[in-house]
Amino acid sequence: MDDTDLQILELLKKNSRMTSSDISKVIHLSVPSIAERIRKLERNGMIEKFTVKVNRKAMGQSCVVCIFLQLHGSQETQAFREGIIQAPEVLECHHISGEYDYLLKVALEDLSAVEAFITHTLKAHYNIVRSNTFFILSTLKEE
Repeated sequence: MDDTDLQILELLKKNSRMTSSDISKVIHLSVPSIAERIRKLERNGMIEKFTVKVNRKAMGQSCVVCIFLQLHGSQETQAFREGIIQAPEVLECHHISGEYDYLLKVALEDLSAVEAFITHTLKAHYNIVRSNTFFILSTLKEE
């Protein structure tokens, strides 16, 4: 991977719909060369997928929270992992080190939806020892 590949990645991170033609105008390489570099970045796993960044407030999900979870034991792990990736409210799920086992980033409508998610989705289905919820007040950077 060279500086040109890094430039391509930066342009695609800003706008994943940018065409090879548009990129070639910025980087000053031919369209086939840009297209081949993008295919190579995909083949090598540098680009996992092209996606859309959703405006959470416009989607009615103005409440974004981070929830730290500690499960009762390792026997809970597989059921938790299988279930949590199916929850549409969960934007991210990270297995972490420290006193908690998982960190979830969850987008919901409002405070009552947060309460319902914690009570009816998490605590009702998984053996949660403890949880800690942090409300995201504003986001300065998100990639």
